[in-house]
Order: sequence, then C-alpha cells, then structure tokens
Amino acid sequence: FCGNSHETSDLRRNIYFLEDLCPHLANPPTVIVMVGLPARGKTYISRKLTRYLNWIGIPTKVFNVGEYRREAVKHYSSYDFFKSDNEDAVKIRQQCALAALRDVKNYLTEEEGQVAVFDATNTTRERRDMILEFGAENGFKIFFIESVCDDPNVIACNILEVKVSCPDYQDCNKTDAMEDFKKRIECYRMNYQPLDPDQYDKNFSFIKVIDVGRRFLVNRIQDHIQSRIVYYLMNIHVQPRSIYLCRHGESQHNLQGRLGGDSGLSTRGRKFTEALAKFVEEQNLNDLKVWTSQMRRSIQTAEALNVPYEQWKALNEIDAGLCEEMTYEEVRERFPEEFALRDQDKYYYRYPSGESYQDLVQRVEPVIMELERQENVLVICHQAVMRCLLAYFLDKSADEMPYLKCPLHTVLKLTPVAYGCKVESISLNVDAVNTHRDRPEVSTNIYTTHKHFFTVSVSDLLFCLLSLGGEERPEHFDQEKQRDPSHQP
Repeated sequence: FCGNSHETSDLRRNIYFLEDLCPHLANPPTVIVMVGLPARGKTYISRKLTRYLNWIGIPTKVFNVGEYRREAVKHYSSYDFFKSDNEDAVKIRQQCALAALRDVKNYLTEEEGQVAVFDATNTTRERRDMILEFGAENGFKIFFIESVCDDPNVIACNILEVKVSCPDYQDCNKTDAMEDFKKRIECYRMNYQPLDPDQYDKNFSFIKVIDVGRRFLVNRIQDHIQSRIVYYLMNIHVQPRSIYLCRHGESQHNLQGRLGGDSGLSTRGRKFTEALAKFVEEQNLNDLKVWTSQMRRSIQTAEALNVPYEQWKALNEIDAGLCEEMTYEEVRERFPEEFALRDQDKYYYRYPSGESYQDLVQRVEPVIMELERQENVLVICHQAVMRCLLAYFLDKSADEMPYLKCPLHTVLKLTPVAYGCKVESISLNVDAVNTHRDRPEVSTNIYTTHKHFFTVSVSDLLFCLLSLGGEERPEHFDQEKQRDPSHQP
C-alpha cells in the first residue's frame, strides 16, 4: 500500500483493530530482543539477520543501545561505567534503552517497519520484563535471541576483532582495551540471568544459540517470521571462507544482445573458461565446491575447470517469459508498455509469463542458505542471479539490486568479515560485450500512477475480511469516508 504518513497511521490503526477482532487475520510487527554477555556475537547476529530479512522483503532495522549510550556519554573512561552499583551510570543506561525503544515504536508504527532488532545485553529479567510490557502495550510480538558462549578462544577473538577497535577504545592500546573489556564482561556476569526454558521464560518465544551454533534451543515459535529466523540462524557459521561469484563465459546471445535463451559460448567465452580454470588452480583450494545453473553456457564454463560441479536449477537466469531471446529494441517495439513498466520499477516488474527480481530472490533463497552452510564455493551463474546473490552479501536494497554491475569475465571474491563482507573484483583480462543497462530516467507521475494501482480502499478490504467472520462494520471506517468525500471503493 502507498500513501502519506496520515494514511499509513490509519492503516496501522485498522490493522491493530483487526488483530484484536480477528487475530488469525493479522500479523503484528515483531521486536527481536538480543540477550547475552558482551562479546558473544549479538551485534554480528543482529546485523546479519537484518540483512537477510531486508533481502527477502521484510523491512527490518537494528537499534543498537550501545550507540545511544555513546551518544549520551561522549567520553568513555573505564569499565566502572558498567558496574551495577554505579547509580548515575545505571540511570543513563536505562534512559538510553528507553530512547531506543521509543525509536523502535516509531519505526514499527510510523515508518512501515515490520521487524526491529533491539541490540543490547538485556541480561536481567527486569530489563526483559520491561521490554515484554513495552511489546504488550504497543501490540508487538517479542522474540528473544540469546547468544551463549563459554569458549575463551572465541570470546578473545571477538574482543580483538571487534571490540578493541570500537569508539570506546580509540585512544587506547590493544592490551589495555582487552583488559578493560574483560572487566566490563564481569560487571555484566554478576547480574546475568539467562533465559529459563523450564520455568520463568517457558511461555516466551526464543532461541538460544549455544557456542556459535554448536547447539540450539528453540522455544514456542509463534509465526512465519520467527520460523524463518530460526531456520536462518541454524544455517549460518563464522568459519573463515571465501565465496567466488562469476557469470558464465560470453555467449552467442550476449553478442547479439538477446535476453535469456540457452545459447552456447562464443569464442571469447571459451577463452574465458581457460582463464577461469587457471585462476581456480592458482587459488589452491582443495575443498573448493563449484556450482552452476542448468543452462548450457554455465555448464560449458564449469566443464573447462576439470573439477566436479553441481547443477542448480535455482541458479538459472531470470525468465523473460514472452520476451525470451528478444533484444531490448525488439521488446520496446513489440511490448512498449511492458518496456516502460520495467523501467519504472525493475525489481517488482514481472515479464509477461516470466519472472521479476522479487520472484528471483525467492527462487535463490535456498542457494543463500546453502552458501551460508558451506566453506569455499565458486558459483557460476547469470547476471540477474548474480545481482541477487551480491545484493544479499553486500546489503543492497531492492531498488539498487537490478542495477548492480556484474560484468562478464570478472570474478568477485567475497570474504565475510565481522559486520559485513569484503569484496575483491578480479578481471581475467578476456574481452567481452558489456551487457549492463544503466538505470533509465522515468516519469515520476507514471510511476506513482502505476504504484497506486494497488491502493484499493483499505477500509473496504478490512470490512470484507470482517464480514467473513460475521462482524459489523467498525464505526470509524465510515467516519473516515466522511472526512474524505472523494473516497471511492
């Protein structure tokens, strides 16, 4: 649904009304609450999970209480700030948590967010009870993620890799920073009350991630989003590895500027396969797995490597439907309206009898899950598919995704790091045609009209749903129509 902030607020109110009346027909926003001692990977999980949820189309945002604290207290002195008997500091930390929760509420009620991640230690029952009360008052679901780790090597690695380089220790050497942070952990440990699945917390929804994914404990999953979160967390790992993405070698259809199809490689495309084989050999990765699509050009590229490879139908190029094997000029001539619509919103636009980028994201999600489980992998795919994969790893929006540059005969090496992904672009120095099409300039008026095609009356839609359950039309629906005499069903 599109509209201004007033319409959005009304929509939220109608949804909350529907939730009270028919809870099975509504899905209220979710607040994910991180739990655990410092240096247990909470922020890593928060950011990675947020990236995934945004990628699959669930608007999600992280609210890190540490950032609120650093804004409130410009100069950090020592771990004394985190002692439970430091009354002034306790008040400041509480105020920061409340400020973050206010922003969570605003995001979920005014900014069309669906999931907010409340990233803090939240180690006491008192703090978690406050958050549960906040959720109940605002109609939000609460889902806890507790990260538990007692491996001293993992903790030390987390401190060195992330914490000693944070703003708190910018004027401190690594040794002193390490010691101070360990004392900060002990301040939290003194009052730490883990989630109790048997008694106190047995009725709440949560997952415990134990020792970086060695073991999981899942309790009372309530809905689809929570099940997606659990599935995702059970597939990720933190072992060092690299993911190599490249397109197939240049194809005959690439030379002709044609969409899709299943043509073979061109002469330059075959030359690229030789260069790719040499590149893979130079990487000296005995455990490297190679995945391809089921298209000829991708398989021909993989065969030249002389290593085992797996074919994934999910990696096939986007289906252009009736426009398959046409050039852009032919599409413009035969389907001018479709050509214009795709330029207006390339992510959501679906080819006639074909796919959209949104469809493609759903198709390649199992590939992402399996990539998260693997170590070193080379994925030989296609331009649109590579854009989808790249958007996930680089945290690119749906609007940016269809315009990411993925040139032929270039390998992208992705190396996951603490809070993101390092990218190295490696050209194999084999000429190829440029298949990238820049974002066109389109009419905002046409785009707006097209988007508002979907804004059928929310009131009438909800009324229809309520009528199915034999409910009377809520009075405030008719009042809104009186305020807006131009309203038409």
